[in-house]
Amino acid sequence: MPDLLTGRLVLGVIATMAVCGLFMMLCRARRVSTSVEDAVMDMLARMSKASADLREGLTEDSANKATPHLREMLRCVAVGITDHEGTLLSWDGEANDHYEPLQDYIESAIGGGHKEHVEHRKLDCELPGPCAMHSAVIVPLEVEHEVAGTLIVVSGVPNKRQITMAEETARFVSTQLELEVLQKSRQALAQAEVRALRAQISPHFVYNALNTISSLIRTDPAHARELLQEFAEFTRYSFRTDGLYTTLSDELTNIHRYLTIEQARYGPRLNVRLKVAPEVLHVVLPFLALQPLVENAVRHGLAKKPGGGLLTIIAEDNGSEALISVEDDGIGMDPERLFEDLKDAHTTGAHVGLGNINQRMRSAFGDDYALVVETAQDAGMKIILKVPKYSPGVQTNLPLVPPRLEDTTEQEVVSA
Repeated sequence: MPDLLTGRLVLGVIATMAVCGLFMMLCRARRVSTSVEDAVMDMLARMSKASADLREGLTEDSANKATPHLREMLRCVAVGITDHEGTLLSWDGEANDHYEPLQDYIESAIGGGHKEHVEHRKLDCELPGPCAMHSAVIVPLEVEHEVAGTLIVVSGVPNKRQITMAEETARFVSTQLELEVLQKSRQALAQAEVRALRAQISPHFVYNALNTISSLIRTDPAHARELLQEFAEFTRYSFRTDGLYTTLSDELTNIHRYLTIEQARYGPRLNVRLKVAPEVLHVVLPFLALQPLVENAVRHGLAKKPGGGLLTIIAEDNGSEALISVEDDGIGMDPERLFEDLKDAHTTGAHVGLGNINQRMRSAFGDDYALVVETAQDAGMKIILKVPKYSPGVQTNLPLVPPRLEDTTEQEVVSA
């Protein structure tokens, strides 16, 4: 994961440099015919649109969307884009009948990983009159050090800057394609982390839940039926396949299901205090960011304490953020040992759920949103999360589920 984050930072710097370099060159090329202010506005609009199209990956559809913007940016006769095999994905502008004569040069650019500058006189042009094409520059598009395709820039007049402008534009296109690949890698990693977290859902909880339900079937069938329904809904939510994010409302609803089952098992040993501000119920956070923390507090904090204890869940409105804490007054643990366990979690398996959530919070919102853990031996544990109310790219695709946690006022639940 650090390598992925480093890659994102490096690509961000490269993307900025590529955009700035291309922008300055294109503005210089336009000063004769338009004002600098107009050039700035036009270039920003075109580059923004082309960037959004290219973030869809190198496909025929995305190429068809991007090439008109690239051609307007370059003020050239035509712009074409091919894939890594030289197959034409899109051609915008004139001289499209010259693609076939350019085929050998395209293959050379792909095979050698270098640009090709082709003068019109080198081609077997059979047009009876003047041809729109004076020359063409073919530049490889590189993604992760591999040629993913080529950019073809066709010029109608002699232009010494055309080669450099084509190279800068190809660098811009390549950077956008790399960012698209990186985004897919990030999503794949996030999905893998969620799958890993699902695998950590304790088989002991599943066994004990079913055992508790079965013991109530004869003595209290109505209660057993209720718990079975809660268990089914808990399982359905925890193992859903769509969405990396959820709302605090949905997460709390699932925690309610979990605690209903655990309170049936532990009885008066498990007390729960809940305090949630209505303003933060629709805050979006990583899927399964809270339930494993609650399960950790019950299993490792309170269950091991003679007589049980109190679990406190608080979600407060803190301006642009939601401040969420999960606290137990259980047995706690040595902070240094916890730090070592988290550092080696992926190899030892200790506290892997806590480490997983910490990593996903940092990946989604940045390093400032890492978990804060307060604990000491025999002094319980408190885990604090900060969640921004809005973060670009972080959204849930599931319908909002009204919380079943009665209102949002402070309450204390004690099972007898």
